[in-house]
Amino acid sequence: MSHQDPMHRKHDAQRRRVLQATARLGCLGQFGGLAATPLLMGSTPRAFAAEPTRDAMRDVTRDTARDAATEPRIVSIHGSLTEVFYLLEAQHMLVGTDTTSTHPAAANRTPKVGYLRQLSAEGLLSLKPNAVLGTDEAGPPAVLAQLRQAGVPLRLVNVKHRFEDLIEKVRLVGEATRRQAAAQALSADLNKRWQATQQKVARRDGASANHAGQAPSVLFIMAHGPAPMLAGSGTGAHAMLTYAGARNAMAEVQGWRALNAESAVQARPDWIVTTQESVAALGGLRQFWALPGLEMTPAGRRQRVLSFDTMALLGFGPRMPDALEELRQGLA
Repeated sequence: MSHQDPMHRKHDAQRRRVLQATARLGCLGQFGGLAATPLLMGSTPRAFAAEPTRDAMRDVTRDTARDAATEPRIVSIHGSLTEVFYLLEAQHMLVGTDTTSTHPAAANRTPKVGYLRQLSAEGLLSLKPNAVLGTDEAGPPAVLAQLRQAGVPLRLVNVKHRFEDLIEKVRLVGEATRRQAAAQALSADLNKRWQATQQKVARRDGASANHAGQAPSVLFIMAHGPAPMLAGSGTGAHAMLTYAGARNAMAEVQGWRALNAESAVQARPDWIVTTQESVAALGGLRQFWALPGLEMTPAGRRQRVLSFDTMALLGFGPRMPDALEELRQGLA
């Protein structure tokens, strides 16, 4: 039999307790995310987190300030671009938008810099943006020049009235907000939906050709201002009608032309397409049909009219595939 003095026996007992506690803590580490930690004699097992040093705290504070300083402060001067910001969940980077930015509804609560063709340099610069995104429809040119002279990066999409305009807008916003991966995913989804609608249009066109039918003739009317206008070729309206497989009744005219009774009657449209804002500005559909010559057209006699949100149909933004599908179904 071996003999140990009381002090040795006490030390061995303490050592066993420490080893047992360490083993238990190791098990907790497997299941609860804790790490086995060396313990002092008589201490209770617990996990420790290293406290940051003062130098580390200064580094974190400096990094946070630098990130805040470089956080994008962007002004969007086209409603279609603004919609992309919201879809990429980057709307907090917007410090201002133009008056065409009305969708989603939250965009109405952003600081406004005016209409995209009538911008003010003072209003834009007061928001201290580090980037301004828009299309080449923005103006006037003197204001754009002032922004460039002030050192504000100005990035404009060249409008071609093509679906590719939308993809370029998504890419631009993705780069400006540093969300390229999300932008690529959005572009892929938009492409998929666009192609699906185009296939439906192609099938309808094929069926019409087999039955010696003609594509519907459509007169597009914009009545946002004092003089209602008809859309000819080279316009966004003409492009959307073409995408939908329809014939623009004013295709022989380049650009926009003021509406008059003679031009409406001679166009002989099967359908009239307009914007919801046009109908509202005129005071309703009854006043809309009272426009010169409309009631004497085939569309007028049958009361055939389709109205759309302006930016959805003509903005070449993220709602473009849905707007085209709605137009296609309406004209079917």
